[in-house]
Amino acid sequence: MTSSGMSPDMTTTLMDIHTAVAVAIIGAGIFVGEEILSLLIRGVAKRAGAGPTVTRDIRATLRVIAILLILSDVLSFSGLSDLFTGLTVSAVAAVAVSLALQTTLTNVISGILLFSDGVLRLNDEIEYSGAKGKVVRIGLRNTWITTDEGHIAVISNASLSSGPLVNRTAVERLSKKYAIA
Repeated sequence: MTSSGMSPDMTTTLMDIHTAVAVAIIGAGIFVGEEILSLLIRGVAKRAGAGPTVTRDIRATLRVIAILLILSDVLSFSGLSDLFTGLTVSAVAAVAVSLALQTTLTNVISGILLFSDGVLRLNDEIEYSGAKGKVVRIGLRNTWITTDEGHIAVISNASLSSGPLVNRTAVERLSKKYAIA
């Protein structure tokens, strides 16, 4: 018996319950945060005219990140991984993933910025680097344009963001949004 009147087995059981409750609370918090962030990003994407595949991809990516965060917490709380090991492994993994996906991440971030700025929407008539036509698909990584000749030009969002991009149908919309005279 300990000084509190509990046996060591009972103390260990209470600590295990507290750990499980802490993991459950943190996990719930991560999922709630992921859901709020997902709703915000998907709302911006929908306003920009993104299709259902884009919003589904956003949700799936955020869900994977949330699950990885929860798994990391479970390993940390269970004692299978201490904080230093977890941080080291996650840092190495983050560097490897970011280097491997650098171009993709640049295009995704550019796509999100194009959505949030409202620069492109479906059916806008645009001109970029000699390609003229109508926007028929806006994805996170690239934008598809049907040219005047009937061809499809696929242009990366990073390229569109760096310009020069001419949007012939968004003058009124963007002038109102950004108070351009």
